[in-house]
Amino acid sequence: GSVVASYPYDDSPTHKPTGVYSKSADDEVFKYLAKAYASHHPIMKTGKPNCPGEEGETFQDGITNGAQWYDVEGGMQDYNYVWANCFEITLELSCCKYPLTSELEQEWENNRESLLTFIEKV
Repeated sequence: GSVVASYPYDDSPTHKPTGVYSKSADDEVFKYLAKAYASHHPIMKTGKPNCPGEEGETFQDGITNGAQWYDVEGGMQDYNYVWANCFEITLELSCCKYPLTSELEQEWENNRESLLTFIEKV
């Protein structure tokens, strides 16, 4: 896991594992939606999730193009965009895939304003 808003494309023509910006026709819209979410999240907006084992990982403005972060061939986000004209971003909300019950209230507080802002944009 991480704490970042990722947007299409997740796949790139070269399929390099990382570092290839794969721009969609609606790149500016996707960046706008991703920033709308990230800018209201107290950790995501810093661009420094500080996840164990990935302490040096950074994301400008708390967002990333999927393929630039890591290439995912055949991902649902890209499939829905290409074949159903559905605009999706992927939200990585925690370094831990399964946070403890005792951490869920804080996770909600971290994401509440971001979620409301995102819904308003949609």
